[in-house]
Amino acid sequence: MSGTRDFDIILWGATGAAGRRVAHHLARRIAAHGLRWAIGGRNRTKLEAVRKALPDASSTAAILIGDSHDRAFLAEMAARTRVVVSTVGPFALHGTELLEACVRSGTHYCDLTGEVQWMRAMIDAHQAEARETGARIVHACGHDSIPSDLGVQFLQEAAVQRHGRPCTRVTTRITRMKGSFSGGTAATFLNAMELREKDPGFDALSVDPYALCPEGERQGLEEPDRMMPVSVTYDKDLKAWTNPYFMAPMNAKVVRRTNALLKYPYGRDFSYAETALTRGGVGGWWVAMRQALLGRTFLIAMAIPATRRLLKRHVLPKSGEGPSAELRETGSYELIQVGEMSDGTILKARITGQGDPAIESTSRMLVEAALCLAEDADRIGVGGGFWTPASALGPLLRDRITKHAGLRFELL
Repeated sequence: MSGTRDFDIILWGATGAAGRRVAHHLARRIAAHGLRWAIGGRNRTKLEAVRKALPDASSTAAILIGDSHDRAFLAEMAARTRVVVSTVGPFALHGTELLEACVRSGTHYCDLTGEVQWMRAMIDAHQAEARETGARIVHACGHDSIPSDLGVQFLQEAAVQRHGRPCTRVTTRITRMKGSFSGGTAATFLNAMELREKDPGFDALSVDPYALCPEGERQGLEEPDRMMPVSVTYDKDLKAWTNPYFMAPMNAKVVRRTNALLKYPYGRDFSYAETALTRGGVGGWWVAMRQALLGRTFLIAMAIPATRRLLKRHVLPKSGEGPSAELRETGSYELIQVGEMSDGTILKARITGQGDPAIESTSRMLVEAALCLAEDADRIGVGGGFWTPASALGPLLRDRITKHAGLRFELL
């Protein structure tokens, strides 16, 4: 990244449910750091309202007006900043031109996408150029997939430190999840269902466990990542039943990409799984099976155009909508990760987060990822290219989100 730039960070898409919270937390964090920043989007009135509501009344955030498909504007904007943080989902619809502009101008970039097909397409199209320009591109910097990705890295570091080798298998169990989801998340899921009807390769990529791994590194022992199968399993280590977790396929792909990008510190025989935990006994089995059936039913309903339209019109949140302020603040979540070594040794870690995972916790994590790219650039051990949170930012980001984003990582 060469030359002097006008801004350290530009937040693009600041008027959505996630964007507003990112702006809020970014203003709070930047006030203590003296960074130059701006918020951007299409609607000046909405952007001015966002700036007016920022916690720092003397905020110096500039306002940039433009369109997500205006290549000339985006090229100019990307060249003016060191880091772009984007919340303009669905990214497959609104994110491509901005990412391309960041790659070409050598501008670091992070977002909160969980859109595997789009991520794969962007990696294939722009990885070589990002290496040349030095642009660090880091997807999945929200609840999907920072807790899973950094959690596995944390557990594996502990395994190596204590036993001299990593765990060959890690399972993540979501034990608590209090929160909701936003209109942006709903729009992303709806767009994915529509893409599925148009793209004959959509399903194959979705179930491929190594879909995000680098070329030549897409083979292994993992089973296909099925989306919401009607199945429950018993976790003998935690003594409780589990059911499918709808974001598990995405999170697992990110964890496997981290392992491949870092030249297999977890081992080439490493396997990873992620499910939601209920409780033991017959009651736990019934709760797990009910959740599995509900998840599968919802997925089927979303896959049928007629029922999808009904859900969009009457059930799902609209664009710009998100959880209430009360739910944002009182929400929380917990993940338990169980690592197993080849000799049967077991390690366990707990990751907890404060705030609604979809908006509040996600926005805080995304802010720390952007600040990490802006302030820790000389300490980041990788150059330009497409990275995961753990492979690019690792302990630097883990330290930040522990101090400033309400997350906690601990060994049990």
